[in-house]
Amino acid sequence: MRVGVGLPNTIPGSDGRLLVEWARRADGGPFSTLAVLDRLAYDSIEPFTALAAAAAVTERIGLATMIVIGPLRNTALLAKQAASVDALSGGRLTLGLAVGARLDDYEVAGVDHRRRGARLSEQLATLRDGEHLGTRSDLPVLVGGGTGPAFARMARYADGYAHNGGPPRAFARAAASAHAAWSDLDRPGRPLLWGQGYFALDDERAGAAYLRDYYAFTGPFADKIAAGNLTSARAVRDVVRGYEEAGCDELILFPTVADLDELDRLAEALA
Repeated sequence: MRVGVGLPNTIPGSDGRLLVEWARRADGGPFSTLAVLDRLAYDSIEPFTALAAAAAVTERIGLATMIVIGPLRNTALLAKQAASVDALSGGRLTLGLAVGARLDDYEVAGVDHRRRGARLSEQLATLRDGEHLGTRSDLPVLVGGGTGPAFARMARYADGYAHNGGPPRAFARAAASAHAAWSDLDRPGRPLLWGQGYFALDDERAGAAYLRDYYAFTGPFADKIAAGNLTSARAVRDVVRGYEEAGCDELILFPTVADLDELDRLAEALA
């Protein structure tokens, strides 16, 4: 199993200098991929912009959206953004898409959230059959979500599944659903399976505070998400082992503290 690391593009206060240096250091580390999250109604840096900056200062590491909220964007613009990052990075992009879970993002964008699932399906179909939009035909595409329609969407249009986090047992259940949906459509082989988690290996309080704020829309469940933050090397190794045993192909660990030293701490934990 490969292990990647997230850019702190959704941690409030992160600036361009930090993101660029984070990307440069990640490229020299043991990480397979550098990934971004997506929010609109939040203090954050737009994901494709962040990856474009990362592409300019990296050579080896893969780049991924984990995920981008597709329905918030015009389909042609979404394709152009993805194709541009892919070109700037020399073909290192993996495009993860989902509908998102926060209604305020849709309100700010002026997009009807009631059609978000159908809208994403339309976008995926266009991306898969839209050579005129500039995306390469073999661009790896992942789809996230935890509902039946999301798994069906993944199996019909994508190359794999992007899980939204949690303990390995939660990933294992979602992976089983992804395999079932893939099999239902008689697709050959198996879907790519990506997972994610959060870590803060120094300032545990700051990391928990960020997660509670980022997931405040979930109410009390935000405390459970914060409790799952990986705050020790042992916790990191245990989760990595659990995801690997559950069949994960790539695990992305997202920082909850925008401190460059966190990259070194994570590399040491993985070693």
